[in-house]
Amino acid sequence: MHYRLTILQTMVLVITLLFAKFTWGEDEYLRVEQAFTYKVSADANDLTVLWNIAPGYYLYKSRMAYSSRTSGITLGEPVMEPGEMKEDDYFGLQEVFRQQLKVVIPYSGSRESALLTLLIKSQGCADKGLCYPPQRWETDVTLPVSVGAKADGGLLNTLVRRNEFGTMADEFLPVNEAFRFSAIMFDDYTLMVRWDIADGYYLYRDKLSITGYSDLVQFADINWPAGVAKTDEHFGAVKVFYYTAEAQVPVSRASKEGGELLIEAGFQGCAEDAICYPPGVQSFKVTIPPATTTASTAQMTSGGSGSNALQVSEQDKLAGLISTGALPAVLATFFGLGLLLAFTPCVLPMVPILSGIIGGQKEPLTTRRSFILSLVYVLAMALTYTIIGVIVGLLGGNIQAMFQNPVVLISFSLVFVALALAMFDVWQFQVPVAVQNKISHVGTGGGYMGVAVMGVLSALIVGPCVAAPLVGALIFIGQSGDAVRGGLALFALSIGMGTPLLVYGATAGQLMLRAGAWMETIKRLFGIMLLGVAIWLLARILPVDIVMLLWAALAVATAWVLGLFRKTEHLAMRSLAGALLLYGAVLAASGLTGGYDPASPLRGTPWGPQEQHLEFQRIKSVEDLQAAVAAASSRGQNTMLDFYADWCVECIKMEKDAFSAAEVQGVLENVVLLQADVTENDAIDKALMKHLGIIGPPTIAFYDRQGNERRNYRVVGFMAADEFARHSTAAVAE
Repeated sequence: MHYRLTILQTMVLVITLLFAKFTWGEDEYLRVEQAFTYKVSADANDLTVLWNIAPGYYLYKSRMAYSSRTSGITLGEPVMEPGEMKEDDYFGLQEVFRQQLKVVIPYSGSRESALLTLLIKSQGCADKGLCYPPQRWETDVTLPVSVGAKADGGLLNTLVRRNEFGTMADEFLPVNEAFRFSAIMFDDYTLMVRWDIADGYYLYRDKLSITGYSDLVQFADINWPAGVAKTDEHFGAVKVFYYTAEAQVPVSRASKEGGELLIEAGFQGCAEDAICYPPGVQSFKVTIPPATTTASTAQMTSGGSGSNALQVSEQDKLAGLISTGALPAVLATFFGLGLLLAFTPCVLPMVPILSGIIGGQKEPLTTRRSFILSLVYVLAMALTYTIIGVIVGLLGGNIQAMFQNPVVLISFSLVFVALALAMFDVWQFQVPVAVQNKISHVGTGGGYMGVAVMGVLSALIVGPCVAAPLVGALIFIGQSGDAVRGGLALFALSIGMGTPLLVYGATAGQLMLRAGAWMETIKRLFGIMLLGVAIWLLARILPVDIVMLLWAALAVATAWVLGLFRKTEHLAMRSLAGALLLYGAVLAASGLTGGYDPASPLRGTPWGPQEQHLEFQRIKSVEDLQAAVAAASSRGQNTMLDFYADWCVECIKMEKDAFSAAEVQGVLENVVLLQADVTENDAIDKALMKHLGIIGPPTIAFYDRQGNERRNYRVVGFMAADEFARHSTAAVAE
């Protein structure tokens, strides 16, 4: 009992450590002086405090105060634009400020010094839940003119605008000194642009524009910060920037090669209460380094313009959710996606494995015990998915593909055959007793360690599915390096996939409590299911006609277990057994005449509907791909590249369902169809997948007529025929 508790305690400890960073760590929060920065300037009448508030943070209006520490100078009531109303967990309904805030504070009085010491009190919070303690800031402000000598703003404006006559023009900075533009590649798929604005000047938000001239990249729309509200005598109510204006620009790349980018930045700005400059343009060259990662979630479609709506692939949307979403929402979303994946070929083969584990227990079975066995199996599977996923995200590669070679698949299939024979009480192999006992103990004897081992092997070998949620998590881990946040998303996904198994395990255990003569039949049915898993694994490497004959034999064996060849009073059972015998005969005939689908035995046979299949041109290497895409481009054709493997269940499903559909074939009629068979997962296959940043099959990429991949139209995992037809229509549209 102590040994079993140690296994469970170890699993709980691993899960606890995954959550530890979010319980104890503070690295995800900015220091208060980083979250809330300010600059103070002064004219003859007013102080201006310009706050820059980091995204995801806010300041309370009610917790903000300003006072003079200089004798003889008093401050008036601060003036600022209205904020947003927020129902706050700490202070109730509050007015708060985000991004930028401009506070104008009148001052008056006599003074002996040119400096004013300003005391600022503030308090703010992060949206994620952290609230900072109240802050006190002191800063010295240079006062430009003697207080009490009120400036005549109208006269000043009249004088400074006479620059067409040369009067007062030298008092103002040249336009390129007042507003300095710069840009840099923030990462492989994000351009950072920035305006540095001189003190006393501002830029109009709606006058800013960015245009790029390069065949290498294209820009998405720019989401500038909100800016500061201002009533301007030229344009009325406007938004402006003081000191800095900065934004990240998502870009799409034609390839991962580096190069040069010429940027033209349009702008217009003014000096405060003085001259306004005419609209201008500044040019800037940016070096684009070779890309080392996959595209970011902000990437736009190739061939589109900055004004087009963004098309983001499903996996990139999910990567973005992990990156920017609240952690509870991320975990809930991935748990829900895991529940959906539970009813796909990724997880369904685990049902008979779990059935065999529960049904083969030698110790007395209770509902509690069957649930704990299921929990150990699911936790082992989930932790394996999580750990392998994090490793893949950080290092690259498809580790599960390593377990899809014939030696591993045959060995694991033999394990299932051995476990199935144990269900039939056969065990007549000439195997040493010690080895036989260990094999039996793993699958049917009942230690928690053996169940955990089966969970690990199931994750690695039985269900090598690549779906959008998995790829989204791997993209996030690979780009951010945040293995904890990405790992938590993977763990939630895996627990979602395993939840139906927990329900099934508890239910199966409850049924088995009602022991009786019929339990011998149930035990043999579990053996049949384990044999089915063995055939399912071998189907990845055996010829299709042999596989169909194996399924036929399994159907006949099931009919035998149900009592077809012995007397029974259960008419329904004999009827079902007879139907299975007939089904086995049909499968055998189908396999011998070209059939390939056990779920639809007539498909592919002379008696079934005639089907058309997409004709693919096979490629192997990066050079093959580049040559084929270039050839298609020279003919003005789009290209579709399909990554396929014999051991990829979802790939075969795409072949049978989506690729054979008439509507899909119509869309792709004039598209060059390429297919990379990565069944062997050799060095050339790995190099090709690494070149495109692909985790594994099934993955489908589309290229436009210029030979550029439309990265945001990638398909990962299975997609139904009607949905794939719509998706392909958009992907090949110019």
